[in-house]
Amino acid sequence: MKKIKNTYKKSGVNISLANKFVKHISEISKKNVKKRNNSFEKENIGGFGSMFDISNYKIKDPVIVSSTDGVGTKIDLANRFKKFDTIGIDLVAMCVNDLIVQGAKPLFFLDYIAVGKLDLKKSKKILSGIIKGCSLSKCSLIGGETAEMPGIYSKDKFDLAGFSVGIVSKKKILTKKNVKENNIILAIPSSGLHSNGFSLVRSLLKKTKITKNLKNQLLKPTKIYSKEILKLIDKKLINAAAHITGGGLIENLLRSVPDDLSINIDLSKIKINKIFKFLKTKDISDDEMMKTFNCGVGFCLLVQRKNIKKIKKFFSKKFLPYEIGNISKSTKRINLINSLRW
Repeated sequence: MKKIKNTYKKSGVNISLANKFVKHISEISKKNVKKRNNSFEKENIGGFGSMFDISNYKIKDPVIVSSTDGVGTKIDLANRFKKFDTIGIDLVAMCVNDLIVQGAKPLFFLDYIAVGKLDLKKSKKILSGIIKGCSLSKCSLIGGETAEMPGIYSKDKFDLAGFSVGIVSKKKILTKKNVKENNIILAIPSSGLHSNGFSLVRSLLKKTKITKNLKNQLLKPTKIYSKEILKLIDKKLINAAAHITGGGLIENLLRSVPDDLSINIDLSKIKINKIFKFLKTKDISDDEMMKTFNCGVGFCLLVQRKNIKKIKKFFSKKFLPYEIGNISKSTKRINLINSLRW
């Protein structure tokens, strides 16, 4: 009898190891569901589709808001520095911070992890970050997918993607229509690079000595703003918001302002994080810095001046909003004055 030589495991996919990881995820999910005391969700863990009970949310005219994103090439640095416990926070943040721009309360999150070869210890650390991000944003991790793809990803490479869903009353949706002339632009500090511009960062690091402090700065997780922003929305203190991601401050702000109004920003007022001052020394123009990085502004609020004092009460000193400009009627869509202070 001919001996069968070809197996899925020999091709590079270890189903047994994957099942161990799935079991680990299931155990964690059940613990989280138990904390929320949701028997409906618990019964469906391990199903083909993830379920989430929204019957307890007494929201008039509910609208579902969804967002999907990844963390880009920041993953490469996580691999390089062998630090995997915070990249999951970035993944959740990049999705959830988009939801709250429209006033939506995050409900649940799903992740997709693709690897060349499944490493249980590494995957558990990545998952721990995702769970932490969900905890910070008060949303539920209700499902996901882990794909082992030999030949597509080299042995130690991996990729992440996330998908989140939120809910908001139709009357409370934040849109650019709410923005009026003389509204103030408030900048909320970022925690650092967040998850944008890392292709440029990685090219700059080729000739840079990497210190422990620099590693920490580069991999500092993205700030999740949902706790503060949702409280402000509940108090009706903001007209619109912008999540400052790829494209930088100006491009993202424009998405939240009507076409017939102009953005006026005093660049000298922006409080620049140390990591951006370091990158600036690598011969990058101000224009390129503004287009590629958040430069210290992770989120923006468009508000009435009378609400500024009330708004600041909801933030810690580290992430205290500050004024950088205003909205007006002008022939120019963008009006920038002064320069960034490096």
